[in-house]
Amino acid sequence: MTISVGDKLPEVTMVKATAEGPQQVQSSDYFAGKKVALFSVPGAFTPTCSAKHLPGFVEKADELKAKGVDEIVGTAVNDAFVMGAWNSAAGSEDITMLADGNGDFAEAVGLTMDGSGFGMGKRGQRFSMVVNDGVVEQLNVEEPGDFRVSSAEHMLGQL
Repeated sequence: MTISVGDKLPEVTMVKATAEGPQQVQSSDYFAGKKVALFSVPGAFTPTCSAKHLPGFVEKADELKAKGVDEIVGTAVNDAFVMGAWNSAAGSEDITMLADGNGDFAEAVGLTMDGSGFGMGKRGQRFSMVVNDGVVEQLNVEEPGDFRVSSAEHMLGQL
């Protein structure tokens, strides 16, 4: 079942990419007590993700924070080393990367996709959400191949 607005995020372990190395975090602890702009991409370093999705959140970070967002989080079914390298290459200190290496988060929120046709296996769909104290306030799931409603610009219009 796909997560919906008003639902609490499921309890899963994710891995935060840090300069000191990967750090495991529990979703319930990590998202507690703050407002988070979360975006999910099918894969770090993939074309749309690197050319549009991550750069949009980097460019709009100050505007998102001015509208009450405490933290901006990017996630993908990649390991923490890849997510950290992607943020170093194209992101900013305003973005926190939470790796979903085994796809547990994508599976738990019901937003997986099959990227086998591209040699990518099971991945998370492209989506974004506003999470307030662990509860989904906004949910924006893209149609396959689209990039509109999960963008930072769209999210700004919702806040």
